[in-house]
Amino acid sequence: MTASSASSAPSHSARARSFDAAAAQYAANRPSYPPALLDALEDLAGRPLAGARVADIGAGTGIATALLRDRGAHVVAVEPGDGMAAQFRRALPAVPLVRGDGNALPLAAASADVLTYAQSWHWTDPVRSVPEALRVLRPGGALALWWNTDAGDVPWIAEQAERVRRFFGTGQASKSGAGGIRTERAFAGAPVVPAHTHRVVRWSRTVPLDTHLANIGSHSIFLVLGEEGANTFLAEEREHLLKVFPGGLVEEVYDVELVVARRP
Repeated sequence: MTASSASSAPSHSARARSFDAAAAQYAANRPSYPPALLDALEDLAGRPLAGARVADIGAGTGIATALLRDRGAHVVAVEPGDGMAAQFRRALPAVPLVRGDGNALPLAAASADVLTYAQSWHWTDPVRSVPEALRVLRPGGALALWWNTDAGDVPWIAEQAERVRRFFGTGQASKSGAGGIRTERAFAGAPVVPAHTHRVVRWSRTVPLDTHLANIGSHSIFLVLGEEGANTFLAEEREHLLKVFPGGLVEEVYDVELVVARRP
């Protein structure tokens, strides 16, 4: 079956705005990140997170913010969406949260040691967001971008990705709004491309099938499709996955794509 909206793909901005109405679903079902990711961030940034002044941009419901705080960083979160900000405040009431986005940071110049964009850089325009990041970073500071990406070499994950493409009727359809702009294309169009490095961290989590399906449904491509269309896909997907995971527990395997740039 093909999604009814496949012939009229939702805009990038519509996908960006879609999370506010699903903030609780996002918080409850999206994966976090492994400790090895923060180890890699510290290695590439050349400094520990403990004691660092960190701004987590596009913080969403606070999944990454909480990990940064637990590493001992002094964190401020920046989030544009009303629904996501409300969910963030419920989860992390003691962490400062300011409203704004990566294209126009509500932060002082040279005020941060590290800027992090967990699953959020692709919602920015590098023409604006790169100069803004360099403005806010202190000399020697680090800009860290990362995405949880499905491990495409795992057979069942590759098969699921193909079902998503068929459902939406396009070879470019994917759960993530990041599309193909992560890693080496992260700074495409920026007036200055900072020197940067790239690392991949593989990890996995095992979750109930319902959590896995709710995770899929919290991605922007399904949120903008609407409940009826999303439920059609998810009902069919449940049947496919029960053949692979008859016990009802799904092992999700991720490659975290990490890009770290340094300000001179």
